[in-house]
Amino acid sequence: MNFFRLYNVFIVSVVFNVNSMRKPDEYQIILFDGVCNFCNASINFIIDHDPKKHFKFASLQSDFGQNILRKFSKNTQDFDSVILLKNNQLYEKAEAAIEIVQHLSGFWQYLRIFKVFPTPILNFFYDIVAKNRYRIFGKSDVCRMPTTDLRERFLMEDS
Repeated sequence: MNFFRLYNVFIVSVVFNVNSMRKPDEYQIILFDGVCNFCNASINFIIDHDPKKHFKFASLQSDFGQNILRKFSKNTQDFDSVILLKNNQLYEKAEAAIEIVQHLSGFWQYLRIFKVFPTPILNFFYDIVAKNRYRIFGKSDVCRMPTTDLRERFLMEDS
């Protein structure tokens, strides 16, 4: 009995504590509107609450983001959603937001409880914010450039 408990503790510690050994394809990638002030603030928030560095980021306008959008036959011009690429599957709008908060530290991960609501209802409210984000929060002329210490988490070009 103690052997199994020790084995489980070992497996859990190996699986959950070796983030630096993850392969690049094990990261989840958040694509965001790089000129949207609200979107940039959201990315800063995610970075601050993602101590395990679970996410990497790319703007929808970047070469990397544009290639992902084309790969999944998505609009490459007008952006109205954050997009999460997870296990070669795209999540958009409220579904992406809920998938993202599940991996944040602190209270925020409990917002996944909103999964109990139907996606069309969640997307209705998401769309209200998305349609008004430039008017309420403003828009930048250029995409954000990550600081030197954050550069490894941002995907600029498709390699």
